[in-house]
Formats: sequence, structure tokens, C-alpha cells
Amino acid sequence: MRTALVFAVSAALVAGTAVGLAPAAHATATTDAAGAAESGIRFVDISGDGGTVLKANVVTPAGADGSARYPVIVLPTSWAMPQIEYLVQARKLADAGYVVVSYNSRGFWQSGGEIETAGPKDVADASKVIDWALANTPADPAKVGMAGVSYGAGISLLASAHDKRIKAVAALSGWADLIDSIYSGRTQHLQAAALLGGAGYLTGRPGPELQRILGDFLSSDLSKEEEMIAWGKKRSAVTYLDRINANGTAVMLGNAWGDTIFPPNQYASFYEKLKGPKRLEFRPGDHATAEGTGLLGLPNDTWTNAHRWFDRHLKGADNGIDREQPVQLKSRSTGGYEGYPDWKSVGAGQKRIALDDTEHVWANVDSGANGGVVLLSNLLDQFLQTPPVASIPLLPRAFAGVWQSERYDSVQRVRGTAKLHTTVTATKESGTLVAYLYDVGPLGLGKLVSNAPYTFHGKTPGTPFSVDLELFSTSYDVPAGHRLALVVDTVDPLYIEHNPTGAQLTFSSPSADPSYVSIPLREE
Repeated sequence: MRTALVFAVSAALVAGTAVGLAPAAHATATTDAAGAAESGIRFVDISGDGGTVLKANVVTPAGADGSARYPVIVLPTSWAMPQIEYLVQARKLADAGYVVVSYNSRGFWQSGGEIETAGPKDVADASKVIDWALANTPADPAKVGMAGVSYGAGISLLASAHDKRIKAVAALSGWADLIDSIYSGRTQHLQAAALLGGAGYLTGRPGPELQRILGDFLSSDLSKEEEMIAWGKKRSAVTYLDRINANGTAVMLGNAWGDTIFPPNQYASFYEKLKGPKRLEFRPGDHATAEGTGLLGLPNDTWTNAHRWFDRHLKGADNGIDREQPVQLKSRSTGGYEGYPDWKSVGAGQKRIALDDTEHVWANVDSGANGGVVLLSNLLDQFLQTPPVASIPLLPRAFAGVWQSERYDSVQRVRGTAKLHTTVTATKESGTLVAYLYDVGPLGLGKLVSNAPYTFHGKTPGTPFSVDLELFSTSYDVPAGHRLALVVDTVDPLYIEHNPTGAQLTFSSPSADPSYVSIPLREE
């Protein structure tokens, strides 16, 4: 019943998003006597893998008559979005001299087939669309790129591993590791999975495999865990990293700090392993909100840089993007950009907060500390700088462990990934904990800096075990006079928890293995 309700709510939310985007992206194609679209936009059917019909639109540069060849960009649609999603950006790219083919991913809206969740058929579809573009448009076979938001980003990365013709990719708000995205810390990301599942049922036709995997995921059937992980690995670009590196694909990755569907850590890890031309951009916001205004035709840094990326790696334009620091971060606090030579340089300067006090926490009760609501909370943080808050002094200590730093005399810049190391003793063999890092002001009000869940199974009750947990990466400034607080509880609406009734968790700090939270701090 809980799952069905979340499906219904999440589906309505995504439906509203799709309807909201559609008016800004609508286009009409007029046709002259010869049958050519004067506006350069055509709506076509493309035969995908196995003959499945993919609904698509094609935008060509003005005046293209077949005598010249142009670089081509292929854009698979986002999860649950209609084929007009990218028309605004497609027109901008066409005006800059690109052929652009956008298509509705199989199983969604009017495209045929069933939802494969970036499976082998989706990857094969991408190659079929490239085949069609090279045969039916003035596209240059030596200058092929792919891009997309969310689902389109995931498919683009996977396709680049399997199709050597793809020279450049811009993967925005996507995933490189599907399991590390919605099952990080071995914990089901409930709201994220329900949102995707509900939207899939509302706007498409989930195949039997997806239905089974999603059902097992939400029902916490541990006997199906290995199957689920294998399913996710097949759909993760990191599995095919060697192929992408061998192809030398130029990869641009963009994401939001607060992405509650595809958190930033897995993108950062993937970025570090890429060997070809690469760029990583993180900005404030939640899933796809960093690119959303660009889909509506408004100024947007993410799309501007994606265009520059293709200009450099498909056209050979000397626009300077390859001379900039390849890691570009926009702070949640100041809105300014910072450049770094690589991801490991972002988190340099780790400082530890000792977690000396032993804390006993009863499970199954939400202490009031939580990560917010999928899509909504971090969207508010993006535009209003209002992250989820909690009154740290009022958190019930029976249900939450709390440790605090000293007050800082100067601004402390959190950049990168905070890491928790602690020792846990549980009264039951299974359990879930959620760690939160808060910026605490003089009155005790804590603003959420980061969080992450952790679930364990098969532990011996009463026997201590160590926990190492990476919190979600971020860029946040702690004002002078404030302190940082680590809070740990056992319930968060974002996640499925595995705490048996009556369970208790004890967090201790043995002298031989002290507990701490390591935070990437830079003093201003």
C-alpha cells in the first residue's frame, strides 16, 4: 500500500513536470511544395533495434542542402519525457551548424517497445539512430556526438562504450553507476525508485524484467539482491569503462550537489577513472534542475558549456574549454565557480572531528533529522539557499546520536566528500543508520550540509563492527561563529530502513580504533 501511494504521488509529480516543459518546447514544422521543412524541423519515425519504432525529431542547419556535411548530435529523451524535450536546445545547436536528432526512448510515450532501463536494446537503439542520421541527413560520420539529461545521459554514456563512432558526450544529471546511485550504502533509495517507477507506469510500458526488479527492490527481498546488482551493472557505464577509454571519447559530466536520484559521488568516481578528454561540473540543485532552465530556453551555464564541449571536440574550435580547469564547481553558498585540476584536489585538507562520546540510539523512530523530499528540498536550496533544517538541541537523544565541533572563528569551506568512520554494536542482525552533517548556528538551528544512508545485514547481535560511510559530496560554506554537527539516526523518508522492532544501535569509539568524521575543510 505504501509503495502504491508513493507511485501515485511521484507519477503525478513527473506528469506535472512533463506538462510544464512541453509548452516551452513546442514547435510547428511548415512544409513547402517540395516537402522540405522550412523551419529545419522534421518529425520522423526511426526503426530501432528489432524494428521498434522510435518517434524522433530532426533539426538541421538553415540552408542545409546536402552539399555540405555537419557534425551530428543525438539526444535520447529523459525518463518519462516526450520527444519535444530538447527542441529548444536542438534549435540552438542547429543554428550553430549541427544536425540534431532527438528521439523518444523505447517504451515511452509513442515510441514502441517496452522500457528497458538503458538495457542492451536501448544501447542498440542509439546506434540505429546514428545509422539513420548518417543515411538521411547531411551528418558527418566522423563527427558524431551524444548528449542527454538523466536517462538520456545514462544511455549516451553506455552507447559511447559500444559505438566507436561517438566522439564526444555530454551526460547531464545522469548515472555512471546505477547501483551506487539508488542503492548506495546498501540502502534502497525509496523516493527515488518510487518516482522513477511511478513515472514509468504513467508515461510508458515497463517490461516484465523492470517490473520484477523494481518489485524486488521495493520489497527488500534480499534473496534477489545479487540478481538486482547484476541487472544494474549491465546498465552502468563504469562496467564498460575500459571500452570508453579505448575509444578515447571526450566526456563531459554535469550534475547537481543535491541530486536525490543520482547523487554526485558516483559521477566523481567515474570521472577520475576516465583517461580521455574529460570535464566535471557540479552545481546546486536536485535531479535535472541544473539543466532545466536551459530546456525552457533560458540562459543556462550547463548547456552553454555542453555546446562549447561539442564545438571543441566535434568542430575542433579553439574556444579555450580544454585550457580551463577540468573540474568546475559552483558553491551552494556563494554561487561562484571554482576550478580544480582533478577531483582529488577538491577534497584536499581533510580535518577530523572526534566522535568520542558513546551514543545509544533506539531504532524505528524518526528523530526529526532528515534529508528532505526528493526533488523539492534541494530545488529550494538551489534557488533560495534554504536546505532542510533541524533544531540540533531539540533532537531527541534517545533516537539520535549527536556530536559537535568547536565553534569556528572564520568561514570554513566544505568542498568534496565527508567520511564517517565509527564502531557500531547492534541488538539485531540487521539495521539501517543515516548520517547527517549540519551547519549549526548560534541558536542551534542546523542547516543540512550532507547526508548518506548505511544498511547492514547478517551481523552478530552484541558484537561491535566498524562502519565506513561516504556522505554525499558537496560545496558549502560554514559561516564564522558556527559549528558542524554530525547526527546519526535510523529513519529517513528518503530511504527504506531495515531496523527490526525494538532494535538499538550503540555508537562507540574504541581507543584502538577511534571514531571520527573526516571533513574536507578549507579555511577562508
